[in-house]
Amino acid sequence: MRWTREEYIELMTFGESERPMFVELFGPLIGLEEEWRSQGASEDEIAMTAFCWDYVPRASCGGHTGRQGGQKPQVLEETADHVLTKDELGRTMLLYKKSATLPLPQDHPVKDWESWEKVKPLFTFNEQRIDWKQVETAQTLQKQGHLITAGIPGGFDFPRQLMGEEYTCLCYYDQPDLMQDMLATASDTAVKVLERITDHLVIDNLHIHEDMAGKSGCLIGPNTIAEFLKPYYRSAWDLVSQRGTKLFSQDSDGNMNAVMDAFLDCGVNVMYPMEPAAAMDIVECRRKYGTKLAYKGGIDKHVLRQDKEAIRQELEYKMQPLTAQTGTVFGLDHRIPNGTPIDNYRYYVDTAREILGLPPVSADSRGWERMAF
Repeated sequence: MRWTREEYIELMTFGESERPMFVELFGPLIGLEEEWRSQGASEDEIAMTAFCWDYVPRASCGGHTGRQGGQKPQVLEETADHVLTKDELGRTMLLYKKSATLPLPQDHPVKDWESWEKVKPLFTFNEQRIDWKQVETAQTLQKQGHLITAGIPGGFDFPRQLMGEEYTCLCYYDQPDLMQDMLATASDTAVKVLERITDHLVIDNLHIHEDMAGKSGCLIGPNTIAEFLKPYYRSAWDLVSQRGTKLFSQDSDGNMNAVMDAFLDCGVNVMYPMEPAAAMDIVECRRKYGTKLAYKGGIDKHVLRQDKEAIRQELEYKMQPLTAQTGTVFGLDHRIPNGTPIDNYRYYVDTAREILGLPPVSADSRGWERMAF
């Protein structure tokens, strides 16, 4: 079912909404399509278009706040199993074709002030960061019910892409002035881009990608977030929220429990994908945070490889009245894992729709738009 921007904003700000959304956030992992095809899945099922997903059409606001320019990418080596490339930042990137959707950096361009100064121009502001034709298009689409989005680089993820996780975590202590300059650069660019666009257009959803946690917790703590990330987050959020933006969504895998209060203080009001395997429980979070925080995801992807009773138990717990009233977009907490039988996935969809009081899957309501933003 297609939702309008107004309906989606109302849902995620705990306003009047008839029901939560039910979506597929990310789709299948590499290799699952072949498994499903061998089990008799239809091509519509493999394409995710056969399951009557809820979605809200969305469009970019026309602003670019991340890296701009860089080296010309090149392929260094390619085999049947992997491809080795140089990316725009000069990093050597390794992608395992049969098991991964993202390449892994083998090296990083920034280690100190001198190396940061070489890549810093790729992140500074210029007027070419704004596509005014897309701004006009966004104005039109917004009137037609599209959600207008803007993204800014992650306050942790941006340095991590340049330095790697270890150097990033050490940088807060060993080179704090360097970290402050990196985030000040990102802030200056984001604010100038968003300022110009919001003179002409209301951005509905500001979003930020972090992926800063694992099963045992976040790679940085609340004090570091308050000192380094909060000024950056607030510079963008305070600007756009004063100009009408209602949603500030953060994407981070892993266990974020210890830092959720810190990010609420940064302005975040939507979190996803809320991984149960990393102790993220949307029911407990709703009890704790109430209407301060909306969620997307939250359903354990690993339960799909268990039996149908386990699937039903997971859905009945997660889709209880406390979470199903408003402020929730239900979906798997990340990509559909390999080893998930297509029959289990069908049961998952049918059972969730039954619990939510939705009609059975119908060929008249096909479509899929990723809700991960």
